[in-house]
Amino acid sequence: MEENAAYEEIEAEFVALEARLADPELLADRDAYTAAARRFKELEAKAVRIRELRGYREDIETATEMLAEADAAEQGLLEAEIETATAAASGLEAELAELLAPKDPNDGKNVIVEIKGAEGGEEANLFARDLFDMYSAFAGQQRWKLEMMNAQGSDMGGYTDVVFMLRGDDVWRKMKYEGGPHRVQRVPVTESQGRVHTSSATVSVLPEAEEVEVHIDEKDLQVDVYRSSGPGGQSVNTTDSAVRITHMPTGLVVSMQDEKSQLQNRNKAMAVLRARLLQAEQQRRQDELSEQRRDQVGGGGRSEKIRTYNFKENRVSDHRIGLTLYKLDRILAGDLDEVVDALAEAERQENLVGS
Repeated sequence: MEENAAYEEIEAEFVALEARLADPELLADRDAYTAAARRFKELEAKAVRIRELRGYREDIETATEMLAEADAAEQGLLEAEIETATAAASGLEAELAELLAPKDPNDGKNVIVEIKGAEGGEEANLFARDLFDMYSAFAGQQRWKLEMMNAQGSDMGGYTDVVFMLRGDDVWRKMKYEGGPHRVQRVPVTESQGRVHTSSATVSVLPEAEEVEVHIDEKDLQVDVYRSSGPGGQSVNTTDSAVRITHMPTGLVVSMQDEKSQLQNRNKAMAVLRARLLQAEQQRRQDELSEQRRDQVGGGGRSEKIRTYNFKENRVSDHRIGLTLYKLDRILAGDLDEVVDALAEAERQENLVGS
């Protein structure tokens, strides 16, 4: 059977890796050891279930053979054993089908997040700050490391643009759903009449790209340096440490100014550029295969949104899956797990239907 051949291949690779991880030569090569250990961990759950499944199938086969010669009392026991083993085997087959389903190529990657105030003036910038604080709190709960890459503050303490890196376990798996336009409905601090306004901010979530994944020719780059500026445009540095990189073939522009060192700003700008180019290439491939999904698109307009945050009703609505929760205060405090889990389950069900 094709299924059994796949199981045997997984077990063989698992056993080979188990032996290889004990090889002193591999231990001396840090990168190779890390890659082998990561692959071993990926295979372990599958190998364990395959062995359990084989055991139940053998039990079913043995009990079935014994039925022919068993007396009435023994037949009842054997039939119960077959029923129990069959149910357990079916459960393991379902688990293995899910484990062996095609994985997101970005699983295991760190992410670069960019939040921009969109429509709504200063209120949009303040909302961008709220989103940054929400993700910062979520990162703390997940024990991820947050590294600030760039921030353009606004006059009232918001962000016109903020970029940061999140590092840790399952970062992409949990953050990938956040990309898109986010809409807020509330009374702005600048509103004297107490009227509810609607504003928006956009969130981009990019998988971190290694240099080997995205090749960038230096000849394709236009690099400009300038002095850093703060809210209102005033200069905050006396040297040309800020960096703007333009990737001429695509027109992508990345600016960084948070660091005092021009080299550090350049390195961060290149990391963001690689991530954007990787995402663009992955999107191109995805579009060639299917036009059913469009992730992280839109101009940030009030009518375009993946999620709405309504302060008056303490409500958060995710429009992609029709989820509504009346716990806005908790979600803004970083309790995003319920939203993330619902989105992940919706994606899992969609993949099962499409497979």
